[in-house]
Amino acid sequence: MRRTILALTALATVSVGAPPASAASVSTDRAAWEPAPSAPWDVAAGVRCDVAVQGEPIVDEVVRRVTARHPDGSPKQVAYKGDLVVRVTNTVSGAFYDADVSGSALVDHRTDGSQFWTVRGPVLVGVGEGRGNLPRGLYVVDGVYTMDISADGYKSVNLAHGSLTDICDRID
Repeated sequence: MRRTILALTALATVSVGAPPASAASVSTDRAAWEPAPSAPWDVAAGVRCDVAVQGEPIVDEVVRRVTARHPDGSPKQVAYKGDLVVRVTNTVSGAFYDADVSGSALVDHRTDGSQFWTVRGPVLVGVGEGRGNLPRGLYVVDGVYTMDISADGYKSVNLAHGSLTDICDRID
């Protein structure tokens, strides 16, 4: 199963060496796929779910490829693919949900720090109170959709076709 993930708020920034000064903003060579591991994370009660939750990858075969760069060499567009299952655990009760978030995505990194995601398949999306067009929560968004993340972190999910699974409800 070849699918991809975006680790959203837990996505670690990976430094990539700058290309030569003469390189164009769009890469003409095919960059290699490289591992894009997801770090474990903890979220306090009330931030996403009513209870404190933690996430830990139990399957993580995600890779990424930079497909375009800004003139300064920073990634402009990055493709992600690979299997990812994140165990999301209620830290009070121990209840957990294994979220298969093995979707694929193309992420455009804008110079102002905002991002535009074009996604197919399931991805884990965390939304804070008043910080998106979805209610506060932790979701598996599955289907064909886009997500616009503003420079200040506001998330707008635009689902063309698919479903939302509320993980907070599953581990409450």
